[in-house]
Amino acid sequence: MNTDPGADPGADPGPDPGPDPGPESAPAVGGRRFEPDLRSMTRITLRPIASPMPLGFFTIAIASVMTGCLQLGIFDETARGAVAFTVLPAFVLQLLVSHLAFGARDVIAATLMAVFAGSWLPYALVMLTEAPDGLEVLGVFNLALLCFGTLMIAVTRPKRALWLVLVVSAPRWAATGLAGITGAEWLTRTSGALGLVVALVATYAAFALMLEDMRSEEVLPIGRSGPAHLAVEGDLSVQLRNLERQAGVRRTL
Repeated sequence: MNTDPGADPGADPGPDPGPDPGPESAPAVGGRRFEPDLRSMTRITLRPIASPMPLGFFTIAIASVMTGCLQLGIFDETARGAVAFTVLPAFVLQLLVSHLAFGARDVIAATLMAVFAGSWLPYALVMLTEAPDGLEVLGVFNLALLCFGTLMIAVTRPKRALWLVLVVSAPRWAATGLAGITGAEWLTRTSGALGLVVALVATYAAFALMLEDMRSEEVLPIGRSGPAHLAVEGDLSVQLRNLERQAGVRRTL
C-alpha cells in the first residue's frame, strides 16, 4: 500500500524490491557465492605474558652446577643417582619455558629451551638406571647436541644472551661427548669446569633479564641487536609487523 501523502493514488507502485540486501551481502557470480572482504572485521588478540626466559636460564645454571660438580669429582661416583634426581626437574621446568616461549611467538628461544629440556631427561634416566654403556650413549648424544648448538649459534647472534649461553655450552657438549666415548678422565674434568662456566653465564643472563622486566629498561647489558633490539625498543607498529603471516594466524605452518 502506498502511504506517501504526496503520491498519485492511481500510479502503479511497481514491483516490490524485497528486503534490503545490506552491505554485507555477498555477490553471486556464475552461480557461486563469494564472501566479502573480512579484513576490516578481523581482530587478532594477543595475550601478554611474563617472560619465561629467566626461569629457563636459572634452570640451566642449577643443573649445570650439579652435573659439573659430579664430573669434577666434588661428588663421589655413588652420588650419581642423587644428582640425577636433582637434574630431573630441569626437564619439566625447561619444557614449561619452551611452551610459554612458543606462545610468545619466539621460536628461537622456544626451540633452544625444548632441546635443553630434552637433554636433561635422558641424562637423568641413564644415571638413575645405570644403563649398560650409558656413558658411551650419552657421549654420542652430546656430540649430536653439539651439532644442534652450532646451528643455533649461527641464528641467535641478535639475541646475545642466548648466543653466549650456546657459545659456552658448545665446548662442554664436545668435551662431554668425547669423554663418554673415550673414557678420558681429563675430558670429564674439563667438561665439569665448563659446566660451571655455563652456570655463571646463564645466571648472569637470567638476572639481567629479570632486572629488565622489573624496571622496564635495560639495567645490565644484554647485547640485543637487529630484530631482537627492535622488538624491545620499537613501538607497537614494529611489534605487529607481518602479524597476519605468523604461525597461529596463518592457515599453515
